[in-house]
Amino acid sequence: MKKFLSEMQNHQIDVENSINSGQVFLWKKYNEFWYGVNGQDILQINKNAKIKSLKNHKTDFFRNKDHFDEIIKSISKDKTVKTAVKKYPGLRIIKQDPFQCLISFIVSSNSNIQKIKNNLENISQKFGERTTYKDQEFFLFPDAETLSKASINEIKNCGVGYRAKFIKEASKIIASKKITVEDLKSNSYFDAKEKIRKIPGIGNKVADCVLLFSLDKLESFPLDRWMIRILEKYYSKKFQINTKTITEKQYDILHEKIVDYFGPYAGYAQQFLFKMERENYQKKWL
Repeated sequence: MKKFLSEMQNHQIDVENSINSGQVFLWKKYNEFWYGVNGQDILQINKNAKIKSLKNHKTDFFRNKDHFDEIIKSISKDKTVKTAVKKYPGLRIIKQDPFQCLISFIVSSNSNIQKIKNNLENISQKFGERTTYKDQEFFLFPDAETLSKASINEIKNCGVGYRAKFIKEASKIIASKKITVEDLKSNSYFDAKEKIRKIPGIGNKVADCVLLFSLDKLESFPLDRWMIRILEKYYSKKFQINTKTITEKQYDILHEKIVDYFGPYAGYAQQFLFKMERENYQKKWL
């Protein structure tokens, strides 16, 4: 019975910690519910991870179809990951709207969570459709076509600075269907990453975030300065990290070593480690 209860506990989704883990930004808590913009929809999620939405769309937002026991067993290679999993057993990778995810992580470059949130709210309010849901006002995230027609100055006025031209260019590429979500999802990790990196302003880290948090590529392992710091701290011998910044070539080599070690679900290991370390430093989330 104890084993059964333990397994049940492990399958419970921790909504609070999953939303507050650097994956999504246009979310707020009101009373006992979390509300969030997910592309052209608004989601309402209670503490038991039951989801309702403005458009009544079905979404596997918390990736319930993943074989979570298998994933945890696969990534639990050492005491560091085991500690992170034990601390945050209900942490999940979120499957969010791909276009919103793409723009969110272009905005995220050299920024912090509060500023990213503010910038994305500005973009939604300026270009998105106003709507009400559960007696609250929201702005849907603009689609690619809408943003592709905006001027760079209009986008820049949302506080995104030099990223404005990248946002416009990415929107044009998605709106023209030069790159499609369907193709990216059906491609291998490497092919999808090669395609997405053709979008101006998207380097390895942003590409890996988009692939992991919206396109089902669970071997993605985004490497920003936080993750480099974490790898230096816990895995310096394993991965031979000796720099705070890495070149594109070093990124690829390190990613290969990471996937060799953590396996095909390396992205989950990344999320547990990232969440644990940010919490240890008491960094702010949403």
